[in-house]
Amino acid sequence: MNSETMDSTSTSNGANSGLNGTGNVVKRVAQKAHEAVDKLEQTVASGSEKVTGWQEEYGGVVREQVKDNPLTALGIAFAAGILFSRILGR
Repeated sequence: MNSETMDSTSTSNGANSGLNGTGNVVKRVAQKAHEAVDKLEQTVASGSEKVTGWQEEYGGVVREQVKDNPLTALGIAFAAGILFSRILGR
């Protein structure tokens, strides 16, 4: 081997070890991101279950109230619509 070949080989090995170090960092970052996404998915699923439970629990109560007092329900819906339109500026 001549000195030129040795220089390019050592440079190439140095670059590979640098890339392997960077590759390890990328793998660790990807693993952390994957763990964060998994945790977020669990949190969203838990929240979704809670909302579904509330909808089932209070949905029946609201239906009964609307059946018992349809004009009051209509008035509340109308007032809420006006309020939201004013808040949104439309």
